[in-house]
Amino acid sequence: MENETLFNEEAEPPGHTTTGLVKIENEVLDFFSLNIKTHQPYPAKQKPERFLFPFKDSPRSRIFRKRFYPDVTRFEWFDWHWQLSHAIRDVDTLACMINLSENERQAMMHHSGSLPVSITPYYASLINAHDPSAPLRRCVVPVVDECLHTAGEEEDPLGEDNDSPVPGIVHRYPDRVLFLVTDICSTYCRYCTRSRIIERKNQHFIDLGKWEKAIEYIANNPNVRDVLLSGGDPLTLSDEKLEWLLSRLHRIPHVELIRIGTKVPVVLPQRITPALTAMLKKYHPLWISLHVTHPDELTPEMSGACIRLADAGIPLGSQTVLLSGINDEVSTMARLVHGLLQIRVRPYYLYQCDPIPGSSHFRTPISKGLEIIQGLRGHTTGYAVPTYVVDAPGGGGKIPLLPEYAIGWDKGDLLMRNYEGNVYRYPDNHAEIKDIH
Repeated sequence: MENETLFNEEAEPPGHTTTGLVKIENEVLDFFSLNIKTHQPYPAKQKPERFLFPFKDSPRSRIFRKRFYPDVTRFEWFDWHWQLSHAIRDVDTLACMINLSENERQAMMHHSGSLPVSITPYYASLINAHDPSAPLRRCVVPVVDECLHTAGEEEDPLGEDNDSPVPGIVHRYPDRVLFLVTDICSTYCRYCTRSRIIERKNQHFIDLGKWEKAIEYIANNPNVRDVLLSGGDPLTLSDEKLEWLLSRLHRIPHVELIRIGTKVPVVLPQRITPALTAMLKKYHPLWISLHVTHPDELTPEMSGACIRLADAGIPLGSQTVLLSGINDEVSTMARLVHGLLQIRVRPYYLYQCDPIPGSSHFRTPISKGLEIIQGLRGHTTGYAVPTYVVDAPGGGGKIPLLPEYAIGWDKGDLLMRNYEGNVYRYPDNHAEIKDIH
């Protein structure tokens, strides 16, 4: 009966409701031009409150809410269910908030791709209203370039479906599995590797029977020590569903750790409630991998969400996709990784963008990724340097790429180039004598 009750609820995808939205024609406030400063020579007196509100919002977010959602209270704004059900999914709603270019407007009006549009009101508050080339805007607002398919692009470029022994499980590496538990995200990135499965109601990812079979597969394979929950975004599930999954996996003796892959703290930080963190900390060792793209995402709200997770004893790592014109400069990546460390998130992977259909405008040359790693290594702390990887098309897995630091051998010495470009020798006495090629 408990399981039946748990799964009787339908999945709660982002809705189409625009209640509380003020439609402003021909007038869009440029939030990036705001420079709000408050001067308080003396500490402000705090009004007594009956309870401590667990979230803080930024001035930018408050102005956006009052401008476009004047009837929505602060408590509603910080209710993640409200954010999810009021996700922006249509051109008319989005056009009230930002000046859509003709390219963007046409892409939304005539959208025919596999990936729908969904942007939480919170994340919409971060979007530059006037510049179509602004980084966060490009990540979530479609353009007609998505209709251009180039050579080498595939619906399933990583060959995950070929490595799926039961629905929802991808078993590529010997000791770990990927467990796809939902097909829903709160906000959809336009370069999503799994756009082929997003909001596919006929596949029923949130299904007790499928979850049971996936867990049975894991339990019957004692070599599996590491389970990564992904989707979609697992943190769009209710606390009850998520705990059901974690508790079942936690009981399997050979499962040594559980990971969650998510972008929720970045696009829906309201989801990281005290109740959620209290539940998550019961299932250590639990790790969370965050999808963070650009330093503009490092807001007070996102920082607070990460700190709450870290305070619950959950190690946090970031996985950043390298994107052309968005984060493909050394200076931008340096700001991102330094900001992440300050909120207790360790930069983990820098991914080459996967070749899904219509992604050529996002993908950079491999040389750009190597340039960024070379611009970070040695110039900043090693903790701030992610591993640059290409997830090999066809199921080859993650392959790390590094700049050429090892030059070769000369009379038994290894010749190496440091971050400044200087060449040094190391007496590699146990190596075979090799000549430099």
